[in-house]
Amino acid sequence: MNAPATIELPVVVIGAGPTGLAAAAHLVDRGIEPLVVEAGPAAGAAVREWAHVRLFSAWGELVDPAAEKLLAPTGWTRPDASAYPSGGDWAERYLQPLADALGERVRTGARVTGVSRAGRDRIVDADRDTQPFVVHVTRTDGAEERILARAVIDASGTWTTPGPAGGSGLPALGERAAADRVTYRVPDLDDPVVRARYAGRRIAVIGSGASAFTALAHLADLAEAEDGAGTKAVWILRRGISGSTFGGGTADRLPARGALGLAAKAAVDEGYADAVTGFRTDLIERDGDGRLVLVGEDGRRLEPVDEVIVLTGFRPDLSFLSEIRLGLDERLQAPVRLAPLIDPNQHSCGTVRPHGHRELSHPEQGVYLVGMKSYGRAPTFLALTGYEQVRSVAAAIAGDLEAADRVELTLPETGVCGGAGLFDAPEADRTDGGGCCTPAPPLVQLGTPATAPAPAVQASADGCCGS
Repeated sequence: MNAPATIELPVVVIGAGPTGLAAAAHLVDRGIEPLVVEAGPAAGAAVREWAHVRLFSAWGELVDPAAEKLLAPTGWTRPDASAYPSGGDWAERYLQPLADALGERVRTGARVTGVSRAGRDRIVDADRDTQPFVVHVTRTDGAEERILARAVIDASGTWTTPGPAGGSGLPALGERAAADRVTYRVPDLDDPVVRARYAGRRIAVIGSGASAFTALAHLADLAEAEDGAGTKAVWILRRGISGSTFGGGTADRLPARGALGLAAKAAVDEGYADAVTGFRTDLIERDGDGRLVLVGEDGRRLEPVDEVIVLTGFRPDLSFLSEIRLGLDERLQAPVRLAPLIDPNQHSCGTVRPHGHRELSHPEQGVYLVGMKSYGRAPTFLALTGYEQVRSVAAAIAGDLEAADRVELTLPETGVCGGAGLFDAPEADRTDGGGCCTPAPPLVQLGTPATAPAPAVQASADGCCGS
């Protein structure tokens, strides 16, 4: 049987998270049928796994315009634009209603295991661009399905592939063997079982981003509580501490993010966390009491800890795209034209200019990586950025290049610079003459009184404002 004309096929969207559902809404708005396939049991499955974490973007920055248009006839009420939701709020009050509005266009419990051109593997050139895409899906009951598509938008995110503790980008020796004492997520300390696991313990927190800030602030709260007496965090950074380590502070135009960095600083200043700098983990071993000892690449051995929280970022799962011709930056694993715009050595989420289909295109026409996955290994992704991406991509798929090339987004400046590539030199010591944000503040002197109270709003586990 011949495949239907490509134009009659749906656009397959991989992932029913914020960016994937927004992509579907924009396609519907353009009269194009989407089919969203989600590996989890419900829309926003990844977001639900950090339901306890509060975003530092307000509702006004978390609702896509096309999605709101689709939701309007359902009687949906937009939350207060100035309020800060938790991941659970975002899922229940926006993502699930949006998935419900899309109806049968969203399939849950369907994991994409491969994408290719129909009848063409990666090396075949002949008539490649005229063939539809074939998306292989495995359902939770084990049944397999093949879906033909006119285009593929991969919004599957990076949540399932967190970075390891090892400073080399590979798991540290002994990391897998210590799996019972290691987590790669911000713990939900409101859960009694989880709280009991960390209360009164010595805990290593590895990482220097928003998720690490969140963990430090939560552990400091636990240490202050009656049942948390004796709780102590050891904050392990692969670079030194400078003024940019804690974010933009009061100069940050994402105020909740600035407050979050100040809360992390307060955790150190007030003695709830000890900072260990320039430490890149090479080995995790157990001592005679079963506690974990972290050993650095330079041979330093830290005092034993009871638990390790690894928050070293995320990376894209490209395994199911092995038969697709992607053009990815060799360092970031982001689209080659996007990579220079999001390089964490130069940019924060607020200094990345809005971008669309041209920066997200690949040698394989009709395939787009969007949302957090488009950033590859770069952090600090904004939900607003993802919404602008899919608006442009949907317009390009519809053939409206004028709209696709138009910029319809202005991002807030976060006042945050620096990235993993700068861990050996404090921001103030840079001599390249460049800069992406506000001038770097002076080096932080730890042990001084905190400059601000801990914020009521924490960061999402998945980037600047969640993805």
